[in-house]
Amino acid sequence: MAFIEIAGANRASTATAPRGRGLLARIGAIFNDITVARSRVHEVERLNAKSDVELARIGLKREDIARHVFRDVLYI
Repeated sequence: MAFIEIAGANRASTATAPRGRGLLARIGAIFNDITVARSRVHEVERLNAKSDVELARIGLKREDIARHVFRDVLYI
């Protein structure tokens, strides 16, 4: 079973590919997890590049960026 760590939250990639499915489905699920993780990292980088004033305009503080981007994974 493969694990992918996203901002301190571990989850098994096989959760998206049940055990009864084949190897290719599990490999596909792993690549899907990697793609999702990369897009989240890019979003964090994009928001970190903004000034504090720009972040305030969209209702964010710099310390809340990761929580905002990973809110559905971390359930915060």
